[in-house]
Amino acid sequence: MTRQHAVAALLAIHARVDARAAELAREHTARLRCARGCHACCVDDLTVLRVEAERIRAAHAMLLREGTPHAPGACAFLGSEGECRIYPDRPYVCRTQGLPLRWLSEDDSGEIREQRDICALNAEGPALDALADEACWLIGPVELELTRLQDESDAQANASAPSRYANAERIPLRALFARSG
Repeated sequence: MTRQHAVAALLAIHARVDARAAELAREHTARLRCARGCHACCVDDLTVLRVEAERIRAAHAMLLREGTPHAPGACAFLGSEGECRIYPDRPYVCRTQGLPLRWLSEDDSGEIREQRDICALNAEGPALDALADEACWLIGPVELELTRLQDESDAQANASAPSRYANAERIPLRALFARSG
């Protein structure tokens, strides 16, 4: 897969995520308090796969070269007024924040359990466990799709590279800045 194909595939994934996230936001409009300047979810130590890091690098080269990351404790891309400085090119993890989230995980006994969560600012409203499954963002499928995209991109760059589905390298957003100050 060429770099150009990887970028096109990433843009398509992000567009699908945005469309579905917008549907969920409309469905939950009464409970969502997310707006420009709300940055409770913009925490430090967020990481992305290389394919998403490349999108950010390509679109925000000057910011990364000459700009300064936000002070530690919040996302490096948070602006002085609580805005995202890379909003159109933000990574997947940022595109679903604030929505009711659900995921499956294995407990210590090996049993698969569903978990749900939502930003504390958006907690008022129907109980999360009372929501239909489709009323929540399912964590997992898009992450797997992004990991596969990264793996295919890596395989093209290095034909002898082993599959990395389970261990795809993640890059801290803060590390994208030339000056990580």
